[in-house]
Amino acid sequence: MRYGKDEKLLKLAMYMQGDSFGRSLQDIQTEFEVGRRTAERMRDVIERCFPQMEQAETGERIKRWKLPSRTLNNLVGFSAEELAELDNAIAILKRDNMNEQANTLHSLATKLKTLQKPEAMSRVEPDYEALLEAEGLAMRPGPKPKIDDGVMAQLREAILSFSKVKIHVRYRASGKHGYQIVSPYGFLYGNRHYLVANTEGSDAGTYRLFSLSNIDKVEMQNESFVREDNFSLQAYAENSFGVFQEEPFDVVWKFSANVADDVKEYQFHPRQVLEERPDGSMLVKFKAGGVREMDWHLYTWGSDVEVIEPKNWNKTDGEVYG
Repeated sequence: MRYGKDEKLLKLAMYMQGDSFGRSLQDIQTEFEVGRRTAERMRDVIERCFPQMEQAETGERIKRWKLPSRTLNNLVGFSAEELAELDNAIAILKRDNMNEQANTLHSLATKLKTLQKPEAMSRVEPDYEALLEAEGLAMRPGPKPKIDDGVMAQLREAILSFSKVKIHVRYRASGKHGYQIVSPYGFLYGNRHYLVANTEGSDAGTYRLFSLSNIDKVEMQNESFVREDNFSLQAYAENSFGVFQEEPFDVVWKFSANVADDVKEYQFHPRQVLEERPDGSMLVKFKAGGVREMDWHLYTWGSDVEVIEPKNWNKTDGEVYG
């Protein structure tokens, strides 16, 4: 068996140990990008190598299999590349002033290094230090959002406990201060970072954005809220080209042949469709709101892009509060 297959099977074993609810054949197909028959063969090999593999009892019709915890503990190690990438992720979070997340990830990195056997750590340490030196992250120029760690901690607690909160905000447009009672749903991260929330008194399914850097204080309320079952933060984000939320509309951009190869390397939107034209130009099609950020992005392509749809390109602002 080739080393590549050995590595894939070891990853599958770790994958099956990593979930107490077990993994189905469909999970294996998706994770390893293989067909059903290959997924069945991979599962069978794991069962032969690890007779302790068991079928998970979940009450579902779909069959799932898992390896008991600690089955692979003595086989698992961490490479220099994995440890270096974890430190790079911490550096990115610190660069963007997301200190609470950076501290949480740093704690995880410390625990992982503690689990590594001393002799294994000594082997990877030279490469690990070399990678950190070679892959240093430059500070992004310009202003960065300043977010209070206590604010983030309280909002996370409220999200997990389905608790309403009173947020005290500074409104950028007027400079005034105010407060809102909100049901927090999640966060959107970008050049600026935002809280996604449903405000008290608003209709179900209506969400607003509050800039995290403009939230001065959070007060927990003795009132819970029922989270909308059909809310998806991913789907909410995909309604827009960036952060600013607007009613989605059909977008078609035509890029000249000069930049067609570059366009192929871009993901402008998760649901985009690329269409190459006979003259070498490239059409990018998707549906989303967010005219302001589309304007900002299109400006970087200069005369190499033409807006085909919408016909009347109105530069309107998305709705962002706080």
